[in-house]
Amino acid sequence: MATDPRHGRGARRWAVAVLATVVLPLAVEAHEVRPAYLQLTEVSAGRVEVLWKQPILPGAEPGLARRLPLEPKFPLHCREAERALPDLTDSALIERWVMTCGEGGLSGANLEVEIGGLPRTLTDVLLRVRFLDGSSVDHLLRPEAPRVALSNETRAGVTVPTYLQLGVEHLLFGFDHILFIVGLMFLVRRPLQLVQVVTAFTAAHSITLALSTLGVLTLSQRPVEALIALSILFLAVELVRGANGRPTPMARSPWVIAFGFGLLHGFGFAGALSEIGLPEQARAMALLLFNAGVEIGQLAIVVLLLALVRVVSVGRLQVPAVLAQTPIYVMGVVSAYWFVERVFSMV
Repeated sequence: MATDPRHGRGARRWAVAVLATVVLPLAVEAHEVRPAYLQLTEVSAGRVEVLWKQPILPGAEPGLARRLPLEPKFPLHCREAERALPDLTDSALIERWVMTCGEGGLSGANLEVEIGGLPRTLTDVLLRVRFLDGSSVDHLLRPEAPRVALSNETRAGVTVPTYLQLGVEHLLFGFDHILFIVGLMFLVRRPLQLVQVVTAFTAAHSITLALSTLGVLTLSQRPVEALIALSILFLAVELVRGANGRPTPMARSPWVIAFGFGLLHGFGFAGALSEIGLPEQARAMALLLFNAGVEIGQLAIVVLLLALVRVVSVGRLQVPAVLAQTPIYVMGVVSAYWFVERVFSMV
């Protein structure tokens, strides 16, 4: 028995609608998932310089209310000796101080570092430790694992693969980027066309991610985030017009539009990476792994969408056209809210 092609299109849209409806309530917290960065540098026996970068909440008034409830905690034998005035950027609060940890310094047995308040957030913290002998190691502290013991065993850990995990998580918790991919799934119906669109988006954001991270071409992060929200709003409008039978430029050449917006989203990906930087001894590899992590996260989203499409198609679930189009309008409202919020945060 032949399958009605209209049913396949409806199933695709309904499956995407399910994911969009799940994602949208979480989207308001999208900014909180920017990683924090804690660097400990042993400059002499027992003397440690601390660099602490933590994300701030956009749109808040200047002051302590901008901060996430995060605080590095060290053993009692590490005491603060001096502290510089904090710096406030568009997206982070930067603090520097010096502490003394006795003659053993960071090489002492089981020197534990903890990020207080981390379990109450969605934020990861990249801990980079540079020892007096010139060696270094990275650890990724997460809400479910907010502490690490800096023993001789942990010093043997691998530094660069941490960036792979950061890339995956940045995409999976970057709700504005996910929403754009959801919109593309509404737009693209044929598998080959989907491959073209995703490939174009991937190639484009890989280019600008590399250029921005390496300092070749950089843009201010807040305007970029506002434009990313505008790109999602543009996509929502195009989807509404297409649903009403009006020909749209994006429907005719979706991969071209995806490439153009991918360039913009690449600067957004670079924003998270710029907060923590790249290890000097492995900049190219860390950048490659972060980008690979972003792609893994992106592919995971696409595979999940296609799986939902398949499940609904097999079940032959009939969905009213009005209900299937509802997430498009919700997408437009959320992206418009993001755009206004991010524009006002620049004032």
